[in-house]
Parts: sequence; C-alpha cells; structure tokens
Amino acid sequence: MDDIVEKDLSYSIVKAAYEVFNGLGPGFDEKIYEEAMLVVLKKYGHVTEQQKRVDVFFQDVNLGFHKLDLVVNGRVILELKAVSEIAAIHKQQAMSYLKASGLSLALVINFGAGRLQVARVVNTKQRKINSNQTSF
Repeated sequence: MDDIVEKDLSYSIVKAAYEVFNGLGPGFDEKIYEEAMLVVLKKYGHVTEQQKRVDVFFQDVNLGFHKLDLVVNGRVILELKAVSEIAAIHKQQAMSYLKASGLSLALVINFGAGRLQVARVVNTKQRKINSNQTSF
C-alpha cells in the first residue's frame, strides 16, 4: 500500500518547479516564480487557483483569512518562497493553511537558494478549522 499523500500530483508539481528553477534560477521575487509556475502547471494540464482566499474561524467567529499562493487541482497548496533557506516558520505557515482549507498536503517550494528546495507538509489530522465542520 502506497501511503504517500498525493504522490503523482506532487511529483508533477516538483517537476514543474524544477523547470521554473532551471529556466529562471535564483534571485527573482516570489511573484515572478508564482507566475512562472502558473505557466508550467497549465502546460502540464493542471487547474491552478492563484491567491485563493481561505477564511479562518475560531469558536465560530471569522478571524480573517489566508491568501494561498497557489492551489493545484483543488488538492495541493503551494507556498512559494524566494529566501536563502526554508525555515520552520514556513512549514508552520503551510500547516496553518492546511488546517484552514481542510486539505492534506502543502508543498513549500523555495526558489531563492542555490538549488531548488521543496518541503512536504502533511496535515495528518485532516481537520478543517471553520464554523461548518467541528469534527476532530
């Protein structure tokens, strides 16, 4: 039994990220990489939502919202970075996106280092924090 979350989709996304990184290299703003990822993911046949708004609730009160860089095929969140190294806070941020959205996988992709960096963040509890769903 294969228990890697979204194995085929994440492979395709990472392949796209390498294509972008190999074409642009490090040094650009995150927005440039986001736009380039849109181009390549579309070429690969993926449906991609850009800057998707996800509301965050606590005790049935809307506290505000997250804006997700990219969501691929409605199943995987991409948090794009252009920093020297992926830090723990980037993974924690991705986990908060997973909790707010109810999705199970986020990829933190860093284009800012000397080589492409990818971190998988999995929401094993797969719970959504909102007023409509309270099961844990």
